Amino acid sequence: MHQTTDWWAYDGTLHAPIAAALRGACSCGWRATALHALDWQEVAAEGPDWYDTSGPEADWDQHITDIEHRTVPVPEDVTVLLAQLRARLETLAIDAPLAALRAVAALEYPLAEAARTAARNARADDQPWDTIATALGLTDLDTRTRLHRYARRP
Repeated sequence: MHQTTDWWAYDGTLHAPIAAALRGACSCGWRATALHALDWQEVAAEGPDWYDTSGPEADWDQHITDIEHRTVPVPEDVTVLLAQLRARLETLAIDAPLAALRAVAALEYPLAEAARTAARNARADDQPWDTIATALGLTDLDTRTRLHRYARRP
């Protein structure tokens, strides 16, 4: 049987398993320990889009908060600039898509250069991969993949 993370697909239709509970999960592999009972009658009455999934969502939010507390902080001025740039580019992509594409193109080289330098410097410090992964809030495999990709950029 095809597997999906869409919880509502496990309702017993077409011999699918029937889910009894929901729990938070993350792409990093984390799985919450708390199980939140699933009421299929309420799902049928309200529809899956309206079903209360706040329990597992709160568990995931706490997981993300825990991860963020272990990561290296991004300087506040950089955080503000990134938020401003993201907002401006989103608006520009709607209002003037060609100008947005030019702006993105202008950022590609400096971003790639900064990524390459940062990746090489992070590895030059001889820190263990798990330390770097924790600092970035990534899995060990995702960290290795990302740093190798950054280091190889032309």
